[in-house]
Amino acid sequence: MTMSAEAIEQLVDDLYTATGEGDWDRAAAMLTDDFFITEAETVPMAGVYRGENALKDLYIKVMGMMDVAALDRVQTTVGGDYAVTILSFRFKDPALAPAELCELYRFRDGKVCEIRPYYFNPRTVEAACAAK
Repeated sequence: MTMSAEAIEQLVDDLYTATGEGDWDRAAAMLTDDFFITEAETVPMAGVYRGENALKDLYIKVMGMMDVAALDRVQTTVGGDYAVTILSFRFKDPALAPAELCELYRFRDGKVCEIRPYYFNPRTVEAACAAK
């Protein structure tokens, strides 16, 4: 089932809203049964997180590692079964530079089956973790 670009962008928006509100049941309903998210080996939260609770588990881990004040979404671009969202983590400590990243989403059967974050500068994430 191929989704329209509008439907994909809405699903991404809905997923950010659900996770931001801590509505993990709603978030899990937007993910495939074999969902996974891969964090690069260059960041403190490195690893592959799998299953319906993967996003929740990673969110709790990340927020426990650094004091994130805000997650700013800049734009989502959609093509085929993929979307990329440009983001920025702002930290509670204003002396820390924001962590800029893009999250690649892959979709299957109307749900998110994979997320892969790409950090512009992983040292900003390391600095935020060290500051907490």
